[in-house]
Amino acid sequence: MSVVQDTGAASVPAAGRGQLWAMLGALVLAAVTYPLAEGTVPSFAAMFGLILAATAGVMGQRGLPLAGALVIAGAGLLLAAASLVGDAAPPASGSFWLAMIATWLGAWMYVAWLADLTPRANALKRVQGLATPAIFGATLLWLWQVGVTAGNVPRVILPAPSVIGERIARSADILWIDFVQTFVKGALSGFAIGVAAALLVAVLVDRSQFLKRGLLPVGSFVAALPIVGTAPIMVMWFGFDWPSKAAVVVAMVFFPMLVNSVQGLSAAGAMQRDLMHTWSASYWQSLFKLRLPAAMPFIFNGLKICSTLALIGAIVAEFFGSPTRGMGFRISTEVGRLQLDMVWAEITVAAIAGSAFYGVWAALERRVTFWHPSQRGR
Repeated sequence: MSVVQDTGAASVPAAGRGQLWAMLGALVLAAVTYPLAEGTVPSFAAMFGLILAATAGVMGQRGLPLAGALVIAGAGLLLAAASLVGDAAPPASGSFWLAMIATWLGAWMYVAWLADLTPRANALKRVQGLATPAIFGATLLWLWQVGVTAGNVPRVILPAPSVIGERIARSADILWIDFVQTFVKGALSGFAIGVAAALLVAVLVDRSQFLKRGLLPVGSFVAALPIVGTAPIMVMWFGFDWPSKAAVVVAMVFFPMLVNSVQGLSAAGAMQRDLMHTWSASYWQSLFKLRLPAAMPFIFNGLKICSTLALIGAIVAEFFGSPTRGMGFRISTEVGRLQLDMVWAEITVAAIAGSAFYGVWAALERRVTFWHPSQRGR
């Protein structure tokens, strides 16, 4: 596989070559029948865009500068994708599905090109890091939209992304109330309490061999308890409002955070600890100046794990008792009413919130642990 060092006059990398030839095969079959079968302006526009993208791919393999190939292929794929969205209507012909497959293969090729690049400038690396998953995610949404529309899939089975987006716009006030109830009150409060308690207990465990040998094995047992069994108990103990959801979150995040923190406090090397002892450093001086900084990669690993567990725990806990608001409550009630667009709207909000919460800790980790080998080259 060739490596591209710059995005100026460099040629298209070898990545995506297999998708290119598969795209050409599907394109040839679709081009023969699709415009003739459909006879619409979008069908001709889709063929033109696919031919443009395929031409850029072929010319790129023969030495076309990378910048030109990316611009031409991107414009062609956008034209084809938009045209197919406008032309998607049941019953879709076989030629339509061939054109859809060719567009998907072209998008796969495009993403493979971007992922294979190794630009020198840090700014270009950041652009590449954002553009590659963004285009890949947009491709999946496009496949979902076109496939569901052209296949005439019932909304009860799987609503299209456009239907979900419309429901989010119409029910923004309800979604906001559910978000505050589940994420802000339940997940965030439980996350903060569980993480803070785990860090404090980790310091105690680090100082006590009794706790290290007695508490951690029990913690592994408690962490393995199923949430569907503990959530109803927490609801009975703490009531139907958000405190019971926060309690479930605390139980879910405490032991993963504790295990990572205890392991991190042991990460400092023996020579470093001996050096602190030589300098007559106290336990707390050694803890704050050596061991906690060395434990930061482990602590942030626990924080990222717990950031996803917190929202999952809060949502699942709401299935076993909740006031008339909350993501879990809304999902369970709307499923019973067969309002799947609202269910998917709640799932979308939860996915965005969970991803953003995880991203906050990942970004903070890069700032704090920039010295660690895992962060080099990012």
